[in-house]
Amino acid sequence: MASPAASTAPITQGHKLVIFASSLGTVFEWYDFYIYGTLAAFFGKLFFPPGNETAGYLASLALFGVGFSVRPFGALFFGRLGDLVGRKYTFLITIVVMGASTAFVGLLPTFAQIGWLAPSILILLRVLQGLALGGEYGGAATYVAEHSPMGQRGSYTAWIQTTATLGFFLSLAVIGPLRYYMTDKVDATNPASLTTFDAWGWRIPFLVSFILLGISVYIRLRLNESPLFLEMKASGKGSKSPLADSFTNPANLKLVVLALLGSTAGQGVVWYCGQFYALFFLTTTLKVNVLTAYILVGIGLLIGTPFFIFFGKLSDRIGRKIIILGGCLLAVLTYQPIFKAITHYANPTLEEAVTATPVTLFSNEAEGAVKTTFDAMGTAFKQIGGGKLAATPTNEARAYLNSKGIPFTIAPAKGSDALVMQIGEKSVNGFALAADKAGNVASKKAYDEAIAGTGYTKIAVKHPLGGNAADESRMNKVMLVVLLSVLMIYVTMVYGPIAAQLVELFPTRIRYTSMSLPYHIGNGWFGGFLPFIATSIVLFTGNIYAGLWYPIVIAAMTFVVGMLFLPETKDVDISAET
Repeated sequence: MASPAASTAPITQGHKLVIFASSLGTVFEWYDFYIYGTLAAFFGKLFFPPGNETAGYLASLALFGVGFSVRPFGALFFGRLGDLVGRKYTFLITIVVMGASTAFVGLLPTFAQIGWLAPSILILLRVLQGLALGGEYGGAATYVAEHSPMGQRGSYTAWIQTTATLGFFLSLAVIGPLRYYMTDKVDATNPASLTTFDAWGWRIPFLVSFILLGISVYIRLRLNESPLFLEMKASGKGSKSPLADSFTNPANLKLVVLALLGSTAGQGVVWYCGQFYALFFLTTTLKVNVLTAYILVGIGLLIGTPFFIFFGKLSDRIGRKIIILGGCLLAVLTYQPIFKAITHYANPTLEEAVTATPVTLFSNEAEGAVKTTFDAMGTAFKQIGGGKLAATPTNEARAYLNSKGIPFTIAPAKGSDALVMQIGEKSVNGFALAADKAGNVASKKAYDEAIAGTGYTKIAVKHPLGGNAADESRMNKVMLVVLLSVLMIYVTMVYGPIAAQLVELFPTRIRYTSMSLPYHIGNGWFGGFLPFIATSIVLFTGNIYAGLWYPIVIAAMTFVVGMLFLPETKDVDISAET
Protein backbone atom coordinates (compact mmCIF):
# COMPACT_ATOMS: atom_id res chain seq x y z
CA MET A 1 0.00 0.00 0.00
CA ALA A 2 1.18 3.55 -0.63
CA SER A 3 2.32 5.41 2.43
CA PRO A 4 0.43 8.49 3.64
CA ALA A 5 3.47 10.61 2.88
CA ALA A 6 3.54 9.42 -0.70
CA SER A 7 -0.11 10.21 -1.15
CA THR A 8 0.40 13.91 -0.45
CA ALA A 9 3.94 14.37 -1.81
CA PRO A 10 4.51 17.33 -4.18
CA ILE A 11 5.88 16.83 -7.67
CA THR A 12 9.65 16.18 -7.62
CA GLN A 13 12.43 16.06 -10.19
CA GLY A 14 12.00 12.29 -10.19
CA HIS A 15 8.32 12.68 -11.04
CA LYS A 16 9.19 15.10 -13.84
CA LEU A 17 11.65 12.61 -15.33
CA VAL A 18 9.02 9.86 -15.15
CA ILE A 19 6.44 12.04 -16.94
CA PHE A 20 8.91 13.28 -19.55
CA ALA A 21 10.39 9.88 -20.38
CA SER A 22 6.99 8.20 -20.50
CA SER A 23 5.65 10.91 -22.78
CA LEU A 24 8.37 10.50 -25.39
CA GLY A 25 6.59 7.49 -26.82
CA THR A 26 3.43 9.46 -27.42
CA VAL A 27 5.47 12.23 -29.05
CA PHE A 28 6.64 9.53 -31.47
CA GLU A 29 3.06 8.37 -31.92
CA TRP A 30 1.74 11.81 -32.84
CA TYR A 31 4.77 12.78 -34.91
CA ASP A 32 4.24 9.68 -37.06
CA PHE A 33 0.49 10.28 -37.04
CA TYR A 34 0.89 13.74 -38.52
CA ILE A 35 3.62 12.98 -41.06
CA TYR A 36 1.79 9.91 -42.38
CA GLY A 37 -1.59 11.64 -42.36
CA THR A 38 -0.21 14.71 -44.11
CA LEU A 39 1.65 12.65 -46.70
CA ALA A 40 -1.17 10.13 -47.28
CA ALA A 41 -1.89 11.63 -50.69
CA PHE A 42 1.75 11.02 -51.67
CA PHE A 43 1.55 7.43 -50.43
CA GLY A 44 -1.42 6.75 -52.67
CA LYS A 45 0.71 7.76 -55.68
CA LEU A 46 4.04 6.31 -54.51
CA PHE A 47 3.09 2.89 -53.16
CA PHE A 48 0.01 1.90 -55.18
CA PRO A 49 -0.52 1.38 -58.92
CA PRO A 50 -1.50 4.46 -60.95
CA GLY A 51 -4.82 4.83 -62.72
CA ASN A 52 -7.44 5.65 -60.07
CA GLU A 53 -6.49 8.50 -57.75
CA THR A 54 -9.65 8.28 -55.64
CA ALA A 55 -9.23 4.56 -54.96
CA GLY A 56 -5.50 5.08 -54.40
CA TYR A 57 -6.15 7.74 -51.81
CA LEU A 58 -8.73 5.57 -50.07
CA ALA A 59 -6.19 2.74 -50.11
CA SER A 60 -3.62 4.97 -48.42
CA LEU A 61 -6.17 5.88 -45.72
CA ALA A 62 -7.02 2.19 -45.31
CA LEU A 63 -3.31 1.47 -44.90
CA PHE A 64 -3.18 4.25 -42.32
CA GLY A 65 -5.88 2.34 -40.48
CA VAL A 66 -3.98 -0.96 -40.70
CA GLY A 67 -1.49 0.30 -38.14
CA PHE A 68 -4.39 1.06 -35.82
CA SER A 69 -6.15 -2.25 -36.46
CA VAL A 70 -3.37 -4.32 -34.91
CA ARG A 71 -2.96 -2.13 -31.84
CA PRO A 72 -5.30 -4.24 -29.67
CA PHE A 73 -3.15 -7.31 -30.42
CA GLY A 74 -0.07 -5.36 -29.37
CA ALA A 75 -1.96 -4.32 -26.25
CA LEU A 76 -2.56 -7.97 -25.37
CA PHE A 77 1.01 -9.07 -26.07
CA PHE A 78 2.89 -6.18 -24.47
CA GLY A 79 0.27 -5.71 -21.74
CA ARG A 80 0.82 -9.31 -20.64
CA LEU A 81 4.59 -8.75 -20.78
CA GLY A 82 4.28 -5.56 -18.72
CA ASP A 83 2.22 -7.29 -16.02
CA LEU A 84 4.69 -10.19 -15.89
CA VAL A 85 8.16 -8.63 -16.15
CA GLY A 86 7.60 -4.92 -15.48
CA ARG A 87 6.50 -1.60 -16.90
CA LYS A 88 9.91 -0.08 -17.63
CA TYR A 89 11.45 -2.78 -19.81
CA THR A 90 8.26 -3.44 -21.72
CA PHE A 91 7.77 0.07 -22.97
CA LEU A 92 11.51 0.33 -23.62
CA ILE A 93 11.01 -2.50 -26.14
CA THR A 94 7.90 -0.90 -27.60
CA ILE A 95 9.58 2.43 -28.30
CA VAL A 96 12.47 0.73 -30.12
CA VAL A 97 10.11 -1.24 -32.38
CA MET A 98 7.85 1.75 -32.95
CA GLY A 99 10.64 4.20 -33.71
CA ALA A 100 12.51 1.86 -36.04
CA SER A 101 9.39 0.93 -38.03
CA THR A 102 8.59 4.63 -38.54
CA ALA A 103 12.13 5.50 -39.59
CA PHE A 104 12.48 2.65 -42.09
CA VAL A 105 9.54 4.03 -44.12
CA GLY A 106 12.01 6.69 -45.21
CA LEU A 107 14.20 4.00 -46.80
CA LEU A 108 11.41 2.11 -48.57
CA PRO A 109 11.49 1.80 -52.41
CA THR A 110 8.32 2.88 -54.25
CA PHE A 111 5.85 0.93 -56.38
CA ALA A 112 7.61 2.13 -59.54
CA GLN A 113 10.86 0.61 -58.26
CA ILE A 114 9.82 -2.77 -56.81
CA GLY A 115 6.13 -3.18 -57.67
CA TRP A 116 3.77 -4.81 -55.18
CA LEU A 117 6.64 -5.51 -52.81
CA ALA A 118 6.58 -1.81 -51.89
CA PRO A 119 3.06 -1.69 -50.37
CA SER A 120 3.66 -5.14 -48.86
CA ILE A 121 6.71 -3.91 -46.93
CA LEU A 122 4.89 -0.69 -46.03
CA ILE A 123 2.02 -2.73 -44.60
CA LEU A 124 4.51 -4.82 -42.59
CA LEU A 125 6.11 -1.67 -41.14
CA ARG A 126 2.68 -0.27 -40.26
CA VAL A 127 1.77 -3.55 -38.57
CA LEU A 128 4.98 -3.56 -36.50
CA GLN A 129 4.41 0.04 -35.53
CA GLY A 130 0.81 -0.65 -34.57
CA LEU A 131 1.78 -3.64 -32.43
CA ALA A 132 4.39 -1.59 -30.60
CA LEU A 133 1.97 1.29 -30.10
CA GLY A 134 -0.46 -1.19 -28.59
CA GLY A 135 1.93 -1.61 -25.70
CA GLU A 136 3.31 1.92 -25.58
CA TYR A 137 0.44 4.01 -24.28
CA GLY A 138 -0.73 1.56 -21.62
CA GLY A 139 2.80 1.30 -20.30
CA ALA A 140 3.30 5.05 -20.19
CA ALA A 141 -0.06 5.75 -18.53
CA THR A 142 0.37 2.94 -16.00
CA TYR A 143 3.94 3.95 -15.20
CA VAL A 144 3.07 7.61 -14.60
CA ALA A 145 -0.11 6.85 -12.62
CA GLU A 146 1.71 4.39 -10.35
CA HIS A 147 4.23 7.12 -9.54
CA SER A 148 1.50 9.73 -8.93
CA PRO A 149 0.34 10.95 -5.49
CA MET A 150 -3.24 10.16 -4.51
CA GLY A 151 -5.57 12.93 -5.68
CA GLN A 152 -3.24 14.07 -8.48
CA ARG A 153 -3.37 11.20 -10.96
CA GLY A 154 -5.53 13.16 -13.39
CA SER A 155 -3.09 16.07 -13.31
CA TYR A 156 0.02 13.89 -13.73
CA THR A 157 -1.27 11.63 -16.50
CA ALA A 158 -2.74 14.60 -18.40
CA TRP A 159 0.82 15.65 -19.22
CA ILE A 160 1.11 12.55 -21.43
CA GLN A 161 -1.78 13.82 -23.51
CA THR A 162 -0.10 17.18 -24.21
CA THR A 163 2.57 15.43 -26.26
CA ALA A 164 0.20 15.55 -29.22
CA THR A 165 1.06 19.25 -29.42
CA LEU A 166 4.79 18.56 -29.45
CA GLY A 167 4.35 15.82 -32.06
CA PHE A 168 2.30 18.16 -34.24
CA PHE A 169 4.73 21.06 -34.09
CA LEU A 170 7.68 18.76 -34.58
CA SER A 171 6.08 17.42 -37.77
CA LEU A 172 5.21 20.97 -38.85
CA ALA A 173 8.78 22.11 -38.21
CA VAL A 174 10.09 19.28 -40.41
CA ILE A 175 7.50 19.06 -43.23
CA GLY A 176 6.72 22.79 -43.59
CA PRO A 177 10.21 24.01 -44.54
CA LEU A 178 10.85 20.92 -46.68
CA ARG A 179 7.71 21.44 -48.75
CA TYR A 180 8.43 25.17 -49.04
CA TYR A 181 12.08 24.91 -50.08
CA MET A 182 11.89 21.68 -52.12
CA THR A 183 9.24 22.81 -54.61
CA ASP A 184 11.67 23.09 -57.52
CA LYS A 185 11.21 20.57 -60.33
CA VAL A 186 13.51 17.56 -60.58
CA ASP A 187 13.55 18.19 -64.34
CA ALA A 188 13.41 21.95 -64.86
CA THR A 189 12.69 21.50 -68.57
CA ASN A 190 9.57 19.43 -67.91
CA PRO A 191 6.71 21.26 -66.12
CA ALA A 192 4.99 17.93 -65.43
CA SER A 193 7.99 16.41 -63.63
CA LEU A 194 8.02 15.75 -59.90
CA THR A 195 9.23 18.34 -57.41
CA THR A 196 12.24 17.49 -55.29
CA PHE A 197 9.96 16.93 -52.31
CA ASP A 198 7.72 14.56 -54.28
CA ALA A 199 10.72 12.66 -55.62
CA TRP A 200 12.65 12.08 -52.40
CA GLY A 201 12.17 14.93 -49.91
CA TRP A 202 9.16 13.17 -48.33
CA ARG A 203 11.58 10.58 -46.91
CA ILE A 204 13.33 13.07 -44.61
CA PRO A 205 10.51 13.40 -42.00
CA PHE A 206 10.56 9.62 -41.51
CA LEU A 207 14.36 9.44 -41.27
CA VAL A 208 14.29 12.08 -38.52
CA SER A 209 12.72 9.35 -36.38
CA PHE A 210 16.15 7.73 -36.01
CA ILE A 211 17.22 10.79 -34.02
CA LEU A 212 14.07 10.78 -31.88
CA LEU A 213 14.55 7.07 -31.21
CA GLY A 214 18.10 7.52 -29.95
CA ILE A 215 17.08 10.29 -27.55
CA SER A 216 14.08 8.32 -26.27
CA VAL A 217 16.02 5.13 -25.57
CA TYR A 218 18.79 7.02 -23.76
CA ILE A 219 16.34 8.74 -21.42
CA ARG A 220 14.19 5.66 -20.74
CA LEU A 221 17.25 3.61 -19.77
CA ARG A 222 17.66 5.99 -16.81
CA LEU A 223 14.25 5.17 -15.32
CA ASN A 224 13.49 2.89 -12.38
CA GLU A 225 10.68 0.36 -12.25
CA SER A 226 7.22 1.36 -10.98
CA PRO A 227 7.14 1.25 -7.14
CA LEU A 228 3.68 -0.35 -7.06
CA PHE A 229 4.83 -3.09 -9.43
CA LEU A 230 7.95 -3.77 -7.35
CA GLU A 231 5.89 -3.87 -4.15
CA MET A 232 3.41 -6.28 -5.76
CA LYS A 233 6.17 -8.57 -7.03
CA ALA A 234 7.95 -8.54 -3.65
CA SER A 235 4.77 -9.61 -1.89
CA GLY A 236 4.19 -12.42 -4.42
CA LYS A 237 0.80 -11.05 -5.50
CA GLY A 238 1.54 -10.63 -9.19
CA SER A 239 -0.60 -12.34 -11.81
CA LYS A 240 0.83 -15.50 -13.40
CA SER A 241 -1.64 -15.29 -16.27
CA PRO A 242 -2.67 -11.65 -16.91
CA LEU A 243 -4.70 -12.49 -20.03
CA ALA A 244 -6.79 -15.11 -18.26
CA ASP A 245 -7.18 -12.94 -15.16
CA SER A 246 -8.22 -9.97 -17.28
CA PHE A 247 -10.67 -11.58 -19.68
CA THR A 248 -12.01 -14.76 -18.07
CA ASN A 249 -12.93 -13.05 -14.83
CA PRO A 250 -16.54 -11.89 -15.46
CA ALA A 251 -16.30 -8.81 -13.25
CA ASN A 252 -13.09 -7.61 -14.87
CA LEU A 253 -14.28 -8.45 -18.39
CA LYS A 254 -17.39 -6.37 -17.75
CA LEU A 255 -15.19 -3.39 -16.86
CA VAL A 256 -13.13 -3.89 -20.03
CA VAL A 257 -16.29 -3.80 -22.17
CA LEU A 258 -17.70 -0.81 -20.30
CA ALA A 259 -14.39 1.05 -20.62
CA LEU A 260 -14.55 0.50 -24.39
CA LEU A 261 -18.19 1.30 -25.10
CA GLY A 262 -18.68 3.86 -22.33
CA SER A 263 -15.40 5.75 -22.63
CA THR A 264 -12.64 5.01 -25.17
CA ALA A 265 -14.78 4.50 -28.31
CA GLY A 266 -16.28 7.98 -28.00
CA GLN A 267 -12.97 9.45 -26.90
CA GLY A 268 -11.29 7.93 -29.97
CA VAL A 269 -13.70 9.36 -32.55
CA VAL A 270 -13.85 12.80 -30.91
CA TRP A 271 -10.06 12.92 -30.80
CA TYR A 272 -9.49 11.87 -34.42
CA CYS A 273 -12.35 13.96 -35.77
CA GLY A 274 -11.28 17.13 -34.00
CA GLN A 275 -7.66 16.65 -34.92
CA PHE A 276 -6.89 14.74 -38.11
CA TYR A 277 -10.25 14.78 -39.88
CA ALA A 278 -10.52 18.55 -39.39
CA LEU A 279 -7.14 18.93 -41.11
CA PHE A 280 -8.21 16.60 -43.92
CA PHE A 281 -11.53 18.43 -44.32
CA LEU A 282 -9.71 21.74 -44.75
CA THR A 283 -7.11 20.52 -47.23
CA THR A 284 -8.97 17.94 -49.32
CA THR A 285 -12.63 18.94 -49.18
CA LEU A 286 -12.32 22.72 -48.88
CA LYS A 287 -9.10 23.02 -50.93
CA VAL A 288 -7.26 25.10 -48.31
CA ASN A 289 -3.53 25.28 -48.98
CA VAL A 290 -1.72 22.61 -46.93
CA LEU A 291 0.64 25.03 -45.19
CA THR A 292 -2.23 27.42 -44.35
CA ALA A 293 -4.32 24.54 -42.98
CA TYR A 294 -1.41 23.28 -40.89
CA ILE A 295 -0.89 26.73 -39.39
CA LEU A 296 -4.60 27.14 -38.60
CA VAL A 297 -4.85 23.71 -36.98
CA GLY A 298 -1.54 24.34 -35.20
CA ILE A 299 -2.84 27.57 -33.65
CA GLY A 300 -6.01 25.79 -32.56
CA LEU A 301 -3.94 23.00 -31.04
CA LEU A 302 -1.69 25.50 -29.26
CA ILE A 303 -4.73 27.27 -27.79
CA GLY A 304 -6.32 23.99 -26.75
CA THR A 305 -3.24 22.30 -25.25
CA PRO A 306 -3.40 23.90 -21.76
CA PHE A 307 -6.89 22.43 -21.44
CA PHE A 308 -5.41 18.92 -21.30
CA ILE A 309 -3.89 19.88 -17.96
CA PHE A 310 -6.95 21.90 -16.95
CA PHE A 311 -9.38 19.03 -17.47
CA GLY A 312 -6.92 16.54 -15.98
CA LYS A 313 -6.75 18.62 -12.79
CA LEU A 314 -10.49 19.27 -12.84
CA SER A 315 -11.11 15.52 -13.05
CA ASP A 316 -9.21 15.12 -9.77
CA ARG A 317 -11.86 17.35 -8.20
CA ILE A 318 -15.17 16.52 -9.89
CA GLY A 319 -14.47 13.15 -11.52
CA ARG A 320 -13.31 11.72 -14.84
CA LYS A 321 -16.65 10.48 -16.14
CA ILE A 322 -18.59 13.74 -16.28
CA ILE A 323 -15.82 15.52 -18.24
CA ILE A 324 -15.23 12.75 -20.79
CA LEU A 325 -18.93 12.17 -21.44
CA GLY A 326 -19.55 15.93 -21.55
CA GLY A 327 -17.04 16.20 -24.40
CA CYS A 328 -18.82 13.37 -26.26
CA LEU A 329 -22.21 15.04 -25.85
CA LEU A 330 -20.93 18.40 -27.10
CA ALA A 331 -19.50 16.67 -30.18
CA VAL A 332 -22.84 14.98 -30.89
CA LEU A 333 -24.74 18.25 -30.66
CA THR A 334 -22.36 20.57 -32.50
CA TYR A 335 -20.23 18.72 -35.09
CA GLN A 336 -22.58 19.37 -38.01
CA PRO A 337 -22.96 23.13 -37.41
CA ILE A 338 -19.25 23.57 -36.63
CA PHE A 339 -18.07 21.89 -39.85
CA LYS A 340 -20.65 23.81 -41.88
CA ALA A 341 -19.31 27.01 -40.32
CA ILE A 342 -15.76 25.91 -41.23
CA THR A 343 -16.90 25.65 -44.86
CA HIS A 344 -18.49 29.11 -44.65
CA TYR A 345 -15.29 30.74 -43.37
CA ALA A 346 -12.70 28.65 -45.28
CA ASN A 347 -14.23 28.46 -48.76
CA PRO A 348 -17.37 30.59 -49.09
CA THR A 349 -17.13 30.22 -52.89
CA LEU A 350 -17.84 26.49 -52.56
CA GLU A 351 -20.71 27.13 -50.15
CA GLU A 352 -22.23 29.66 -52.55
CA ALA A 353 -21.87 27.30 -55.52
CA VAL A 354 -23.61 24.45 -53.69
CA THR A 355 -26.47 26.78 -52.71
CA ALA A 356 -26.86 28.39 -56.15
CA THR A 357 -26.22 25.32 -58.31
CA PRO A 358 -26.87 22.03 -56.47
CA VAL A 359 -25.74 18.85 -58.26
CA THR A 360 -27.83 15.66 -58.19
CA LEU A 361 -27.09 12.27 -59.73
CA PHE A 362 -30.37 10.53 -60.52
CA SER A 363 -29.19 6.93 -60.73
CA ASN A 364 -30.61 3.42 -60.89
CA GLU A 365 -27.69 2.52 -58.57
CA ALA A 366 -28.82 4.88 -55.81
CA GLU A 367 -28.26 3.25 -52.41
CA GLY A 368 -28.55 4.05 -48.76
CA ALA A 369 -25.65 5.62 -46.88
CA VAL A 370 -24.87 2.42 -44.95
CA LYS A 371 -24.48 0.35 -48.12
CA THR A 372 -22.34 2.99 -49.81
CA THR A 373 -20.05 3.03 -46.78
CA PHE A 374 -19.39 -0.69 -47.07
CA ASP A 375 -19.01 -0.35 -50.84
CA ALA A 376 -16.41 2.35 -50.32
CA MET A 377 -14.48 0.32 -47.75
CA GLY A 378 -14.54 -2.68 -50.06
CA THR A 379 -13.28 -0.50 -52.91
CA ALA A 380 -10.29 0.70 -50.93
CA PHE A 381 -9.32 -2.81 -49.86
CA LYS A 382 -9.75 -4.00 -53.47
CA GLN A 383 -7.32 -1.28 -54.49
CA ILE A 384 -4.79 -2.58 -51.96
CA GLY A 385 -5.17 -6.00 -53.57
CA GLY A 386 -4.81 -4.61 -57.08
CA GLY A 387 -8.51 -4.36 -57.94
CA LYS A 388 -10.44 -1.41 -59.36
CA LEU A 389 -13.83 0.15 -58.87
CA ALA A 390 -16.49 -1.19 -61.23
CA ALA A 391 -16.73 1.16 -64.23
CA THR A 392 -20.47 1.81 -64.00
CA PRO A 393 -21.85 5.16 -65.23
CA THR A 394 -22.66 6.22 -61.65
CA ASN A 395 -19.19 5.34 -60.35
CA GLU A 396 -17.57 7.17 -63.25
CA ALA A 397 -19.74 10.23 -62.56
CA ARG A 398 -18.86 10.04 -58.86
CA ALA A 399 -15.16 9.92 -59.67
CA TYR A 400 -15.49 12.85 -62.07
CA LEU A 401 -17.32 15.06 -59.55
CA ASN A 402 -14.99 14.08 -56.71
CA SER A 403 -11.95 14.92 -58.86
CA LYS A 404 -13.44 18.39 -59.39
CA GLY A 405 -14.22 18.82 -55.68
CA ILE A 406 -17.94 19.19 -56.42
CA PRO A 407 -20.41 17.99 -53.75
CA PHE A 408 -23.44 16.12 -55.03
CA THR A 409 -26.54 14.20 -53.98
CA ILE A 410 -27.53 10.75 -55.24
CA ALA A 411 -31.23 10.06 -55.81
CA PRO A 412 -33.27 7.25 -57.45
CA ALA A 413 -33.41 7.41 -61.26
CA LYS A 414 -36.17 9.29 -63.05
CA GLY A 415 -37.94 7.19 -65.65
CA SER A 416 -35.92 4.77 -67.77
CA ASP A 417 -32.63 6.70 -67.83
CA ALA A 418 -29.90 4.84 -65.89
CA LEU A 419 -28.14 8.08 -64.94
CA VAL A 420 -28.96 11.77 -65.23
CA MET A 421 -26.82 14.54 -63.77
CA GLN A 422 -28.82 17.64 -62.83
CA ILE A 423 -26.67 20.73 -62.24
CA GLY A 424 -28.85 23.73 -61.53
CA GLU A 425 -31.28 23.93 -64.47
CA LYS A 426 -29.10 21.80 -66.77
CA SER A 427 -29.30 18.02 -67.25
CA VAL A 428 -26.84 15.55 -68.75
CA ASN A 429 -27.79 11.93 -69.52
CA GLY A 430 -25.39 9.10 -68.74
CA PHE A 431 -21.64 9.15 -68.32
CA ALA A 432 -19.02 7.37 -70.44
CA LEU A 433 -15.28 7.91 -70.50
CA ALA A 434 -14.89 5.87 -73.70
CA ALA A 435 -14.69 7.93 -76.89
CA ASP A 436 -17.50 7.71 -79.45
CA LYS A 437 -16.96 7.02 -83.15
CA ALA A 438 -16.04 10.63 -83.80
CA GLY A 439 -13.36 10.50 -81.12
CA ASN A 440 -15.24 12.71 -78.66
CA VAL A 441 -15.74 11.83 -75.01
CA ALA A 442 -19.34 12.94 -75.23
CA SER A 443 -20.58 12.64 -71.67
CA LYS A 444 -17.47 14.07 -70.02
CA LYS A 445 -17.52 16.95 -72.46
CA ALA A 446 -21.19 17.56 -71.66
CA TYR A 447 -20.38 17.53 -67.93
CA ASP A 448 -17.57 20.03 -68.47
CA GLU A 449 -19.90 22.31 -70.41
CA ALA A 450 -22.61 22.05 -67.76
CA ILE A 451 -20.16 23.03 -65.01
CA ALA A 452 -18.58 25.84 -67.02
CA GLY A 453 -19.79 29.23 -65.84
CA THR A 454 -20.93 27.99 -62.45
CA GLY A 455 -19.33 28.79 -59.10
CA TYR A 456 -17.63 25.38 -59.09
CA THR A 457 -15.00 26.67 -61.50
CA LYS A 458 -13.93 29.25 -58.90
CA ILE A 459 -13.65 27.10 -55.73
CA ALA A 460 -9.86 27.03 -56.12
CA VAL A 461 -7.56 29.74 -57.47
CA LYS A 462 -3.84 30.01 -58.12
CA HIS A 463 -1.99 30.05 -54.79
CA PRO A 464 1.20 32.11 -54.18
CA LEU A 465 3.05 28.99 -52.96
CA GLY A 466 2.10 27.08 -56.10
CA GLY A 467 -0.86 24.98 -57.17
CA ASN A 468 -4.56 25.76 -56.79
CA ALA A 469 -6.26 26.31 -53.44
CA ALA A 470 -9.17 28.11 -51.78
CA ASP A 471 -9.08 31.87 -52.19
CA GLU A 472 -7.40 33.16 -49.03
CA SER A 473 -8.60 36.70 -49.69
CA ARG A 474 -12.14 35.45 -48.87
CA MET A 475 -11.06 33.33 -45.92
CA ASN A 476 -11.86 34.38 -42.32
CA LYS A 477 -8.86 32.91 -40.53
CA VAL A 478 -9.79 34.33 -37.13
CA MET A 479 -13.12 32.51 -37.12
CA LEU A 480 -11.47 29.35 -38.41
CA VAL A 481 -9.04 29.41 -35.49
CA VAL A 482 -11.97 29.88 -33.10
CA LEU A 483 -13.84 26.90 -34.56
CA LEU A 484 -10.75 24.67 -34.64
CA SER A 485 -9.99 25.66 -31.03
CA VAL A 486 -13.50 24.60 -30.00
CA LEU A 487 -12.93 21.20 -31.63
CA MET A 488 -9.63 20.96 -29.76
CA ILE A 489 -11.28 21.75 -26.44
CA TYR A 490 -13.65 18.83 -27.03
CA VAL A 491 -10.53 16.71 -27.63
CA THR A 492 -8.98 17.84 -24.35
CA MET A 493 -12.18 17.04 -22.46
CA VAL A 494 -12.29 13.43 -23.63
CA TYR A 495 -8.53 12.84 -23.72
CA GLY A 496 -7.19 14.74 -20.71
CA PRO A 497 -8.70 12.50 -17.97
CA ILE A 498 -8.78 9.20 -19.93
CA ALA A 499 -5.43 7.76 -18.77
CA ALA A 500 -6.25 8.26 -15.10
CA GLN A 501 -9.71 6.76 -15.55
CA LEU A 502 -8.41 3.61 -17.25
CA VAL A 503 -5.64 3.06 -14.71
CA GLU A 504 -8.10 3.40 -11.84
CA LEU A 505 -10.54 0.87 -13.29
CA PHE A 506 -8.19 -2.12 -12.91
CA PRO A 507 -5.98 -3.67 -10.18
CA THR A 508 -2.17 -3.47 -10.33
CA ARG A 509 -1.53 -7.13 -11.16
CA ILE A 510 -3.47 -6.96 -14.46
CA ARG A 511 -3.63 -3.20 -15.02
CA TYR A 512 -1.30 -2.96 -18.01
CA THR A 513 -3.18 -5.71 -19.88
CA SER A 514 -6.71 -4.71 -18.92
CA MET A 515 -6.48 -0.98 -19.65
CA SER A 516 -4.50 -1.30 -22.89
CA LEU A 517 -7.10 -3.37 -24.75
CA PRO A 518 -10.11 -1.02 -24.50
CA TYR A 519 -7.90 2.00 -25.10
CA HIS A 520 -6.49 0.63 -28.34
CA ILE A 521 -9.75 -0.77 -29.65
CA GLY A 522 -11.37 2.61 -28.97
CA ASN A 523 -8.54 4.61 -30.50
CA GLY A 524 -7.18 2.07 -32.98
CA TRP A 525 -10.42 0.73 -34.44
CA PHE A 526 -13.14 3.28 -33.71
CA GLY A 527 -10.81 6.29 -34.00
CA GLY A 528 -8.04 5.09 -36.31
CA PHE A 529 -10.39 4.10 -39.12
CA LEU A 530 -12.41 7.33 -38.82
CA PRO A 531 -10.60 9.12 -41.69
CA PHE A 532 -11.12 6.12 -43.97
CA ILE A 533 -14.76 5.50 -43.05
CA ALA A 534 -15.77 9.17 -43.03
CA THR A 535 -13.97 9.85 -46.32
CA SER A 536 -15.59 6.80 -47.93
CA ILE A 537 -19.03 8.02 -46.91
CA VAL A 538 -18.32 11.48 -48.33
CA LEU A 539 -16.92 10.21 -51.63
CA PHE A 540 -19.75 7.80 -52.25
CA THR A 541 -22.65 9.96 -51.11
CA GLY A 542 -21.29 13.27 -52.40
CA ASN A 543 -22.31 14.99 -49.15
CA ILE A 544 -19.24 16.61 -47.59
CA TYR A 545 -20.84 16.47 -44.11
CA ALA A 546 -22.15 12.89 -44.29
CA GLY A 547 -18.91 11.45 -42.90
CA LEU A 548 -19.56 13.25 -39.60
CA TRP A 549 -22.40 10.87 -38.79
CA TYR A 550 -19.87 8.17 -37.99
CA PRO A 551 -18.24 10.02 -35.03
CA ILE A 552 -21.62 11.44 -33.97
CA VAL A 553 -23.22 7.99 -33.65
CA ILE A 554 -20.22 6.49 -31.81
CA ALA A 555 -19.95 9.46 -29.41
CA ALA A 556 -23.70 9.25 -28.70
CA MET A 557 -23.38 5.54 -27.90
CA THR A 558 -20.50 6.25 -25.52
CA PHE A 559 -22.45 8.98 -23.75
CA VAL A 560 -25.44 6.69 -23.11
CA VAL A 561 -23.42 3.63 -22.03
CA GLY A 562 -21.01 5.65 -19.92
CA MET A 563 -23.74 7.58 -18.12
CA LEU A 564 -25.77 4.48 -17.32
CA PHE A 565 -23.12 1.87 -16.49
CA LEU A 566 -19.58 3.19 -16.04
CA PRO A 567 -18.49 3.88 -12.43
CA GLU A 568 -16.63 7.01 -11.29
CA THR A 569 -13.00 6.24 -10.40
CA LYS A 570 -11.24 9.36 -9.13
CA ASP A 571 -11.11 8.29 -5.45
CA VAL A 572 -10.02 4.70 -6.10
CA ASP A 573 -6.93 3.42 -4.25
CA ILE A 574 -4.90 1.98 -7.15
CA SER A 575 -2.59 0.09 -4.77
CA ALA A 576 -5.52 -2.08 -3.63
CA GLU A 577 -5.61 -5.68 -4.84
CA THR A 578 -9.11 -5.36 -6.37
